[in-house]
Amino acid sequence: MISEVNVIVGHFEEVAGQRRGIREIRFDLQDHLGNLERKNYQAIARDLKQPLEEIYEAVKVIASFHPKPGRLYSEEEPVYITPDVYVHKVGDKYFVVPNDDGLPKLKISSFYRTALSGSPQAREYIQDKLRSAQWLIRSIQQRQRTIVKVTESIVKFQREFFDRGINHLKPLILRDVAEDISMHESTISRVTTNKYVHTPQGIFELKFFFNSGINRTDGDEIASESVKNKIRDIISKEDVKKPYSDQKIVELLQEQNIDIARRTVAKYREQLGVLPARFRKRH
Repeated sequence: MISEVNVIVGHFEEVAGQRRGIREIRFDLQDHLGNLERKNYQAIARDLKQPLEEIYEAVKVIASFHPKPGRLYSEEEPVYITPDVYVHKVGDKYFVVPNDDGLPKLKISSFYRTALSGSPQAREYIQDKLRSAQWLIRSIQQRQRTIVKVTESIVKFQREFFDRGINHLKPLILRDVAEDISMHESTISRVTTNKYVHTPQGIFELKFFFNSGINRTDGDEIASESVKNKIRDIISKEDVKKPYSDQKIVELLQEQNIDIARRTVAKYREQLGVLPARFRKRH
């Protein structure tokens, strides 16, 4: 943390035919971090005995600083997601295709089959290892088939999402898919963990499609991810000088027939990485 900052604020307005000079404000940030965080600029101006307009200008300069400048020098390489399955739309139908690009084709070398003609001890050892290898290959193939089946079931339940986008995502739980493809919930949970699908709407983790439901006033339900997206959209369109409170967001969602508690809005807002209204306010 840089505890002391020199802020040079220049005003070059023509006032009564005279130019105002460059004004320097020097203060220790550690003495004002609380008020700076709460955007209580009036208190800072009172403590420093400076005009409020000068504090606004100083804060603009401070806000332009990089909060974590070390990141500018990081050599860490970005990690790219490789989807495990693709969902392609052909006409009015969706097709799920596993992503086999770059994956080696597993097979058992013929060398070990010819080695079976050796001594009984060697033959028994090799047969045991061959059984293990065949089991591994079948397990991988079964895993791929399971991922495809799970994805096909998700496409069936979430057809409107694939057609129209995130605002049309429906509530869905693991049990729904498990019952649909006659598998155990734990299997669905394992298969969808850290597995990604490429869709016409973008790349998503398979877990993304499982959402709790939020009641609508008309009796239907809407997926929690859809509600989060609506909250994000509402905040993106707010007046930065008068940002919406959580209660106001509740009222705006009610106008869209979404019945939601204020604490739920606050939780979703935090999950989206959005600050409370008092911190979003700009002067």
